[in-house]
Amino acid sequence: MLTVLLHHDQSKTLDEIMAHLKKTGFYRDFPPEGSELVSWVVAISFGFVINLKVEADKVRSVNRYMEQKAWCAFRYQVFPSYDFAPIAADLKTQHR
Repeated sequence: MLTVLLHHDQSKTLDEIMAHLKKTGFYRDFPPEGSELVSWVVAISFGFVINLKVEADKVRSVNRYMEQKAWCAFRYQVFPSYDFAPIAADLKTQHR
């Protein structure tokens, strides 16, 4: 899994950001080929926190997608991640 953080470029207005994203097809084409959307949440005053399920050999395509479609609207970071919820539930049971 990849966690993608998209922080709005605060030097631009929302209208400018949306115009750029429409021009590049960001929303139209998301998620990138070879990835599956797991979750997409808004972090108020930050931007988006997106989790994608991605095969290892498709990580580069996610990066290229962001470079081609998100740059100039967002600053972005990508982190390898995994779903900790089942592990946390197991630990909760073990620690009773």
